[in-house]
Amino acid sequence: MLVRDAMSTVVLTIGPAHTLRQAARLMAARRVGAAVVLDPDTSGLGILTERDILNSLGAGQDPDHESASAHTTTDVVFAAPSWTLDEAADAMTHGGFRHLIVLDAAGPVGIVSVRDIIRCWAPARHRAEATTLAG
Repeated sequence: MLVRDAMSTVVLTIGPAHTLRQAARLMAARRVGAAVVLDPDTSGLGILTERDILNSLGAGQDPDHESASAHTTTDVVFAAPSWTLDEAADAMTHGGFRHLIVLDAAGPVGIVSVRDIIRCWAPARHRAEATTLAG
């Protein structure tokens, strides 16, 4: 199975000046765990995750004054829609993160998360176990 089969095509894009509270509201409204942070001044892409927001809150920072740019990961590993789920899981495991921005020639087309991958793998595993038990 490929990343294009598992990824969410709901891509929340925010700017670097968004506050963490604004980002959290948008993420909650769209039921996503990450936002693509697009900086129009640098044409750079980054990612802000729910974990980044949680770490900021845990450190006692004010979500109304903390900007997305201060908590954005800019050293991002991107996935291609044609990657296998094994390749995506391997990248996540080696990088220690749970989301990959999926890019094609036009830009961000989706986000794939660990949850997306597990959702795809679980039925296949269940079918394999049933086949083994039946055989």
